[in-house]
Amino acid sequence: MPNPTPLNDATIFVVDDDAGMRRSVVFLAESVGWQAQGFADAESFLAAIRPDTVGCLVLDVRMPTMSGLELQHTMQQRGIDLPIIFITGHADVSLAVQAMKQGAAEFLEKPFRDQALLDAIAQAMRRSLATLDARRVHRTVQAQFEQLTAREKEVALCVARGQPNRVIALALGISARTVQVHRQHVLEKMQAHSAAELAALMLPVLAAAQGPV
Repeated sequence: MPNPTPLNDATIFVVDDDAGMRRSVVFLAESVGWQAQGFADAESFLAAIRPDTVGCLVLDVRMPTMSGLELQHTMQQRGIDLPIIFITGHADVSLAVQAMKQGAAEFLEKPFRDQALLDAIAQAMRRSLATLDARRVHRTVQAQFEQLTAREKEVALCVARGQPNRVIALALGISARTVQVHRQHVLEKMQAHSAAELAALMLPVLAAAQGPV
């Protein structure tokens, strides 16, 4: 399996039309060792960001052209899955509720304590790294699964579902001994040490194989 993504590969993006606030947040993030990058508007951020970027976004709610909530919606449409920490100078409960319902990581009202923002960023960064690592593992497992022979794929799916060799043999019309040979090959190729580990790795593959319910 791939090694976990290191924290220093992540970036904190700050989108705020208030230049002073933007510089302040970038400086705060960099002061504790994080990479940070500021943008004056949503459009320039969207032009620079990539869907596979890891990190988090500190985002002002109210901006002149595209609002923070509109940017959040656009990111979701484009598959940009960065945790968002909304900041605002307006005590607007309805905006906060809407942002959180759409998946925001946190909502802070200006002025906020530096430590409150740092804590929110740390939590968002962990979430982003976990999401990226899960995607990398899924891609690796899918690639390994595609390298199996057609029969090994059948056996792998059966083993991942917890079926014993004799049941698999009966279902596939082969001997239990042949099932055992295929099973061992599957474990080796998928880099799993047990049927339980294989089942855990193959959850996304199983879901895809089952199709829509």
